[in-house]
Amino acid sequence: MPARLTLSELQRIKRWQIAHRAEHPVEYHLWDAVLTLWVLGCVSWLPALALEMTVLLPLCVLAMFCPGLYVRWRQSAHARHRLRCDWLDPAG
Repeated sequence: MPARLTLSELQRIKRWQIAHRAEHPVEYHLWDAVLTLWVLGCVSWLPALALEMTVLLPLCVLAMFCPGLYVRWRQSAHARHRLRCDWLDPAG
């Protein structure tokens, strides 16, 4: 996967998660949490800036990169044979 995730890649992963929800419920909920953090980061930076809560801005930026960081972590764990990650394969 490229360094940045496109919306179609996010959608492909989400579709895989939905299709395999019964077999991988933890993975399904974990991906939902990752997407929730991503949306929170994308939405929260402007209010944090407007309300002069600049201490929250690094957290917002980290949350915006959450899906990519999560996918790279899973790729790394999959490559080391620590976790099996079937949704990494676009054909799967």
